[in-house]
Amino acid sequence: MKRFTMNLENKAPASDSSLRALAIYLPQFHPIPENDAWWGKGFTEWTNVTKARPRFPGHYQPQLPADLGFYDLRLAETREQQASMAREYGIHGFVYYHYWFNGRRILERPFEEVLKSGQPDFPFCLCWANENWSRRWDGQELDVLLRQTYSEDDDLNHIRYLAPMFADPRYIRVDGKPVFIVYRMDLFPNIKRTTDIWRNEAHRLGIGDLYLIQVDRVGHDGDLTATGFDAAMEFHPDYHHLPMRYVGKYKDRFFNKTGLYKPPYYKDNIYEYEKYIQNAMSKAQSKYKLFPGVTPDWDNSARRKQDATIFLGSTPELYENWLRDVVKKFKPYSKEENFIFINAWNEWAEGNHLEPCQKWGRQYLEATLNALNNGKSQDI
Repeated sequence: MKRFTMNLENKAPASDSSLRALAIYLPQFHPIPENDAWWGKGFTEWTNVTKARPRFPGHYQPQLPADLGFYDLRLAETREQQASMAREYGIHGFVYYHYWFNGRRILERPFEEVLKSGQPDFPFCLCWANENWSRRWDGQELDVLLRQTYSEDDDLNHIRYLAPMFADPRYIRVDGKPVFIVYRMDLFPNIKRTTDIWRNEAHRLGIGDLYLIQVDRVGHDGDLTATGFDAAMEFHPDYHHLPMRYVGKYKDRFFNKTGLYKPPYYKDNIYEYEKYIQNAMSKAQSKYKLFPGVTPDWDNSARRKQDATIFLGSTPELYENWLRDVVKKFKPYSKEENFIFINAWNEWAEGNHLEPCQKWGRQYLEATLNALNNGKSQDI
């Protein structure tokens, strides 16, 4: 078995800030055979984005790209432009969604070309999006297209596949340990057994130890040792703490006197962004190692004909206030355990993107840089 040696001397330089802001990155913007078969020839995420329409007065849809246009992630020039823009506005690196179904890969081409070419020279890590691949893109979540199953053999095959990625000098690390994120650790039959297998095999391959992060979406008792993870990360929006049908100052627009949605708004779940971030900022400090996160907005109505989740009233100023509050309060757990996660860099069909759109231009990027520069955490 090939052993992998990490070249840490050539690692991309760390940010000048005491914090590392990482933006989640969706690789869905290029055609693949599976999407051609499931959704029609030439389907990409842009297909959903461009067909979105406003569902009520003042609803910002469709959300269309500005500076980068309707790009194709098969193009190296596009990937370079994204990294250059992210770096300019204080983003330390990308968290690429990684899709693995018992050895079958989906949407792997953009990242694999980043890996093979060495470009862009921009830090990255992987997040395994380990849910079933289903028709949730249009709200039909029970229609499973690719099912996720788990086994010890698959655990071994998976970590062996990831070894070359972990050895890349651009890979994001904590004290030399490659960071690997799992989106739904609750779906595993025995997650502690899986993390043990990963760690043991990583040592055998010469990778060394791993730094494992679980997405903190479903709640747990804070005992990370029971799952084998080093830390958790916030992922917004956090549906488990979302106030039901709360629209604040928009109440009269959507509710009747009995508190029920007026037609046709009962088909969607509508919330006030400002109230949501107030709740997030007042959240009690966790008792376990939890990296904070933010989102500039959320609106997945481009993917769902009904039962969409829509935030109202997001502005760059509100987002900047939230991120500034996070930066001010967050004290890194160590010099390199200093992550803030932003969901997302380019989730256009979910309405949460830092990339410039036709309404706001670069204002959310500017807000990100302002918050990171003006609310720096204490140095370790």
